[in-house]
Amino acid sequence: MLRDPGCPCCEKWAEHLHRELGYEVTARDEPEIAAVKRAKGLPDDLASCHTMEVEGYVIEGHVPAREIRRLLAERPEGVKGLAVAGMPLGSPGMEAGGRVQPYQVVAFGDFGRRVFATYP
Repeated sequence: MLRDPGCPCCEKWAEHLHRELGYEVTARDEPEIAAVKRAKGLPDDLASCHTMEVEGYVIEGHVPAREIRRLLAERPEGVKGLAVAGMPLGSPGMEAGGRVQPYQVVAFGDFGRRVFATYP
């Protein structure tokens, strides 16, 4: 997982993936994170604080583990990855004492983008 240097929520999201999927996530600070995101084909408006690759897919931001599991099971044609833009309260790693902001998990690829899941 590449992240903005010093971002504490990224570690919490990594713990979520370990707990839910059994993934061992290694965090690496990346001072040029915006350039890395563009190189991976992530639309600028879907950016968040961390980026990871899983089995060839780009996972951006606080994507819930169950949506990553679904992506890997379904492997939809043309999808390059999933993103949760920004840092919505209540998303994995952004728990805030029960406060929750609605958010979408967006699938993106050469086709453009589509909503993959909506929370809550």
